[in-house]
Amino acid sequence: MTDKPTFRRGEPDERRLSLIEAATRVLARERTPGASVRMIAGEAGVSPGLVTHYFPAIDSLMAAAYAHVVAQVEESVEEAVAAAGPDPRARLSAFVTANFGPKIAHPDLLGCWIAFWNLVRSRPEIAQQRIEQNAELRPRLEALLAACGLAKQEIGPAATAIGALVDGLWLELCLSPDQLSPEEASSIACRHLDLIVAAAV
Repeated sequence: MTDKPTFRRGEPDERRLSLIEAATRVLARERTPGASVRMIAGEAGVSPGLVTHYFPAIDSLMAAAYAHVVAQVEESVEEAVAAAGPDPRARLSAFVTANFGPKIAHPDLLGCWIAFWNLVRSRPEIAQQRIEQNAELRPRLEALLAACGLAKQEIGPAATAIGALVDGLWLELCLSPDQLSPEEASSIACRHLDLIVAAAV
C-alpha cells in the first residue's frame, strides 16, 4: 500500500508560486517539455484539480515557470552589477560573469532551459515570450556598453557578440564542469570584453 500525497492549503499567491516552483523542479529533473499536470501536482503535494484551478492550461503554467526562471537569473545578474560599484567597466564585467556563478551555472537550471528550448520550438506563445523577455534584458547590456564608451553604431553588434559568448561559455560550463571552471569562463569572457572596450577608445 502506497502513501497518498498530503494535500496542503495555502494563500493564493503562495500556492501559485509553489506550483510554479514545482513545475521548474519537474522540468529540471525530466529535461523535457512533456511535464504533466499530474506530475507537477505530485511534486507540489497537491491535487491535480488545484493545479488547474490556478493554471487552466499546462501551457500557462509553463509560461509562468519560464518567466520565474528568467526573473531569478535577472535578479542574480542585477545583484552582481549592483555589488560591482560605480565603475562602468566593472559593472559590465559583473553583468557577464554573474552568468557563471553557482546560482546560474547550475545543472537544475540547465535542465529547465533544455525543456524551455524545446517549448520555444513547439509553442508559438512561449517563443513570443522568449522574444519579449530578451527584448527587456538587451537594453540593460547595451546601456552598460554605452557607459563604457562604445559608439551607438557599435553597441548592437557588441551586445550580440557578448550574448553569444556568454551563452556558449555557460553551456560549456554546465555540460563540462570538469573541463571548464567558473573562473576560467569568467577570464575568457573578460578578455573579450577588454578587446571590445579597447577598440572603442
